[in-house]
Amino acid sequence: MKLCISLDLPTAKENIQLVKEVNKLNINDELWLKVGFRSFIRDGQEFLEELKAINNNFKLFLDLKLYDIPNTMADAAFEIANFGIVDMFNVHASAGQIAMKTVMQRIKAVPNRPIVLAVTALTSFDNDNFRAVYNEDIDTKARKFAIDAYDSGIDGVVCSAHESKDIKSCTSDDFITLCPGIRPFGEDSQDQKRVADLNFAKEEIVDFIVVGRPIYKSIEPKEVVNKILNNI
Repeated sequence: MKLCISLDLPTAKENIQLVKEVNKLNINDELWLKVGFRSFIRDGQEFLEELKAINNNFKLFLDLKLYDIPNTMADAAFEIANFGIVDMFNVHASAGQIAMKTVMQRIKAVPNRPIVLAVTALTSFDNDNFRAVYNEDIDTKARKFAIDAYDSGIDGVVCSAHESKDIKSCTSDDFITLCPGIRPFGEDSQDQKRVADLNFAKEEIVDFIVVGRPIYKSIEPKEVVNKILNNI
């Protein structure tokens, strides 16, 4: 299981400072940094380059959740892959198999292409709200989305830890599960509905845990990161 730190602070300066603090740990394990809509729209590719400059061994997950017509998604994916510094990005599984296959076809020739994940069900959904949009229960639809992604050649999915083991059972043990909504030591769930702690994530065979607020809202974020790494 690998840790992915969510960089959701209000400014690039604050995010950079957080990463610099974490870098003082001299981490030997593979560490990932998640850059989402807010940071990327505000700070762009230059921000990604700044992060890599802190420690080139840090891996970058660009969390933009691409969702559009197939060719537009594929064009965007191609541009992301050609940044040369993004190690993983994601699309929405609900865009459909044609879109996901088109994305994978477009980037297959890019040297050292990034890992591509498909979002199943956002962890902000509870089952009632999910059914109102998708007309199925989360567990059922997340499984279907994961199978669609697997059949389309996608590398894995973004899902809650509650779906991870089931998704692997109907796809492959090697099919990646990346799980947001992780509250490592039982912290407040806030706007997330389907949360999990570290022990549950381990039981569900999660590959990547995404942790944001429990780290960057801490007085000692570096120590929280260290504690998480020691527990995984």
